[in-house]
Amino acid sequence: MSSTSFEGHDDVVLPFSVEPLDVRGRVVRLGPSVDTILARHGYPALVARVIGEAAALTVMLGASLKLEGRFQLQTKTDGIIDMVVVDFNAPDRLRATARFDQEKLDALGSGTPSTGELLGSGYLAMTIDQGTDRSRYQGVVALEGQGFEEAAHQYFRQSEQIPTQVRLAVAEQFENGRHTYRAGGLMIQFLPSSPERLRQADLDPGDIPEGHPSNDLGAPSEDDAWLEAKSLLGTVEDHELIDPGVSSERLLYRLFHERGVRVFEGQHVHEECTCSHERIMGMMRRFSPQDRRDMVGDNGRIGITCEFCSRFYDLDPAELEAEITRTEA
Repeated sequence: MSSTSFEGHDDVVLPFSVEPLDVRGRVVRLGPSVDTILARHGYPALVARVIGEAAALTVMLGASLKLEGRFQLQTKTDGIIDMVVVDFNAPDRLRATARFDQEKLDALGSGTPSTGELLGSGYLAMTIDQGTDRSRYQGVVALEGQGFEEAAHQYFRQSEQIPTQVRLAVAEQFENGRHTYRAGGLMIQFLPSSPERLRQADLDPGDIPEGHPSNDLGAPSEDDAWLEAKSLLGTVEDHELIDPGVSSERLLYRLFHERGVRVFEGQHVHEECTCSHERIMGMMRRFSPQDRRDMVGDNGRIGITCEFCSRFYDLDPAELEAEITRTEA
């Protein structure tokens, strides 16, 4: 292991490689960043867990952006949590929000549904936007009751064709007199130099009877190195991904010390919204003058609350119209 501090670090993405297994990956630990997001909105525990998982996954994937750009994860479904949006603005800014049905959530009683059950059916979209139309890419995965881990596996199978495994965990703990949240994730990807070793045996044989010789035609077996890496990842327990006493370096050492694991410089992450007066003005310009007049409240003002950070923008209609006229002149 090239750098072993064994010190716990929150809000850090740590890239690593296991060269004997042709594996690369990332570990993410989110503490104050995700706790700030969840505490600000006072999300119920079940909703907080789903947002925490989405945030950990988004940071792991978004950290691959080398320069400025945005990675967004968004779900739209028919479940109790019908929308989740997480933005990672490279290199280090995270924000998230969600929409849910409180009545349906209350009707669950004391049950503990899975993330997939809370999301329901719909889709998950992952968007990479690096500032120009040409560099914008979106991959979409159908959600049919599966959680973020399996959805990520599907995304990489169909969009990137890179063997990928993801583990996510979220926990609530009592700290300094209040409840706080932590989230963590670990992702490994199989990236051998030989393209032939990338072939995956994941195609459904359809209606061919089980055991029929045609079932085996063209179905490659998984590479031994990848099978070993997946087996090791399968030993990771949730608490290891979120325990502040188990650093990312220590976790990687536990998993891969026999093979040799190399860690690279970590990237710190923090919660920060991208909303601003300028962005609000840009949004307001897209509405017609009549639409803007319809937004005026009983107090004669236009009030806008950011869904991500809850910041409230109090706008004077006359000043708004004057500023729009001035910028359009």
